[in-house]
Amino acid sequence: MSTDAIVLLKDDHKQIKRLFREFERAGEDAATTKGNTVKKILEALTVHTYLENEIVYPEVRKLLPDVEDDVLESYEEHHVADVLCFELSTMSPEDERFDAKTTVLIELVEHHIEEEEDEWFPKVREGIGRKELREMGQRMLEARKSAPTSPTEPKAMKKAIDAVVA
Repeated sequence: MSTDAIVLLKDDHKQIKRLFREFERAGEDAATTKGNTVKKILEALTVHTYLENEIVYPEVRKLLPDVEDDVLESYEEHHVADVLCFELSTMSPEDERFDAKTTVLIELVEHHIEEEEDEWFPKVREGIGRKELREMGQRMLEARKSAPTSPTEPKAMKKAIDAVVA
């Protein structure tokens, strides 16, 4: 298993996109399946955004000042995703807006993933050495063990509140 931070983030992206497809394939009358899939999506996104916000973004900001605008945009996209995740965590799959809210979350996150992988990651890979990316990835693997897994956990809520205040 690679400890390269970008490889780890791309692996998360693949898992998240698989969950999105699972939700979309569930069909209109599959509330239980959709509800279970959304729980998995919320967990994956909560862990992923926590790792990016706590480890990747601050480190990249420090090492590559030229990508400051990209990092700030990513923080804002995470903030919007955090709000949608929190709202979805309080909803039932039978709620009128559950599917619509999940669809908006999927569209937002897919856009975010595309920007990261097509624009941001190449800049990071070019500007940060392999050793630093492996060290960052190792910190991510350690932090994953204690990362929040629900948008309603105190660590996740603090992250979302901090993003609003910042």
